[in-house]
Amino acid sequence: MTFAEFEKLPDPPGARLELHHGDVLEVPPAKHGHYRVQHNLRDLLHGPAAAAGIVGTEFGFRPIADHEYWIADVAFLFRARWDGIPAKGNLQGAPDLVIEVLSPSNTVAEIREKKKLCLENGSKEFWAVDQDHREVEVYTPDGRSVTYKSGDKIPLFFAPGKSVVVDQIFA
Repeated sequence: MTFAEFEKLPDPPGARLELHHGDVLEVPPAKHGHYRVQHNLRDLLHGPAAAAGIVGTEFGFRPIADHEYWIADVAFLFRARWDGIPAKGNLQGAPDLVIEVLSPSNTVAEIREKKKLCLENGSKEFWAVDQDHREVEVYTPDGRSVTYKSGDKIPLFFAPGKSVVVDQIFA
């Protein structure tokens, strides 16, 4: 299915749709714990991000044209990119920061694919947030990754000198 065809589909009740390689996927709503972590991340990033850009949850984007539409649990966009999105359109490319809060339904292959797609199409970082282990894996386009655990601080590339305390993500 093309994105133009996908765009015409009605939203299913109580779910959302994504388009992966031309296939439509129905994604169920997040459980409360998942949503709470998304909310915490949005709140923790909002202040440091305010001068540089926008933080949002459930942020739809088109990492590559035609057959893709993905949704980031949490995303950051530099203001110039945010301002360039048409009012009736979607972000072309991936957000500067994509955060995926892992769910039991996520497969390793799915997260690996999303990480690769984002980092190859505009993301400066991709975070995989693991609620069960209370840790955050941060990936960059150069192939590096760092795991942050309880007591650690994650530096924010868009706000020099600012960071997020891992424990606050899971509070």
